[in-house]
Amino acid sequence: MIISKNNSVQGNHGKPILIDTFYIEDKTPKPVVIFCHGYKGFKDWGPWDLVGKTFAKAGFYFIKFNFSHNGGTVEHPIDFPDLEAFGNNNYTKELDDLDTVINWIEQSTSLKQVANTSNLSLIGHSRGGGIVTIKTAEDNRISNLITWAGVCNFEKRTATIGNLEAWKQTGVKYVLNGRTKQQMPHYYQFYQDFIANKERLNIENACKNIKIPHLIAHGIDDPSVLFIEAEHLHQWNKNSVLFPIPKCDHVFNTKHPWEKNTLSNELSILVNKTIAFINP
Repeated sequence: MIISKNNSVQGNHGKPILIDTFYIEDKTPKPVVIFCHGYKGFKDWGPWDLVGKTFAKAGFYFIKFNFSHNGGTVEHPIDFPDLEAFGNNNYTKELDDLDTVINWIEQSTSLKQVANTSNLSLIGHSRGGGIVTIKTAEDNRISNLITWAGVCNFEKRTATIGNLEAWKQTGVKYVLNGRTKQQMPHYYQFYQDFIANKERLNIENACKNIKIPHLIAHGIDDPSVLFIEAEHLHQWNKNSVLFPIPKCDHVFNTKHPWEKNTLSNELSILVNKTIAFINP
C-alpha cells in the first residue's frame, strides 16, 4: 500500500491544505474518494487513517485533508496550534478548499496513472457533510455523495454560537474544546460570511438539486447531530438512501486518539456500506 502524508497544496486563502493519500499500486486507475472532516476535526483524528487503508484495500484512491483554516499547521497538523486561523475559518473557505483539492487531483499528471478522476465520490463527516452536499449541488464532477452524521442546516449553527449583538461588538466568540480544553475563537466574519452567502449555503436547497447517488448514514444515538437531521436530508432528496446505524454515536463509537488497529464495529459497518454504495 502506498501512503503519502502531509502533501502541501496552496489554498486560495493564504494557507496550505495538507493532503493524505492511500492506494494500492497495480497499474489500474482507481475510483477516487475524498473525505472531508467536520467542525473541530482534522484529517488525522482517531481512526481516519484506518478508514483510508480500508478504502485503499477495497480498490480506491482515498484522499483526506485538513481544511486550510481548521487550526492545524504544516508542522503540527494534529489538533489546533493555530487558533487565529481557526477563528478566521468559514463555510465558503471550506468550499474553496474542497474545490482546490478536486482541481489538484484533476490537474496532476502523475495522479492520472493511479486515480480515475472521472469517478469521484465525496464523503463528509458532520459539518463536512454539509460542505460536500453543497459542493455536489454546484459541481458536476462528482459521481457519488455520502454524508456521515452530516448536518442539515448551517444557519441555526451559525446564529447560535452566541449573542449576535455581543459578538458584533467584541468581534469574537469562544467555544470550549472539551478534549483539548482550548477556548476556540469564532471571529464575527464567520457570521458575516454566512449572511453574505446565505442562499448558497442552504443545505436543503442543495439536497433538492442532487441528481447523483446520495447515501445518508447516521448513528441513531448521535447526541451531537441528531438523527432527525438525517431524516430531513432524506426527505429533501427522495432518491437518497438513508442508512441508520443502531447504538451509534456521532463518531461511530470511536475516539481520539484511536489506539486499536481495527475499526469499531459501527465504523466498520459504515465503511463497508459506503464501499458497496459506491461500487454496487
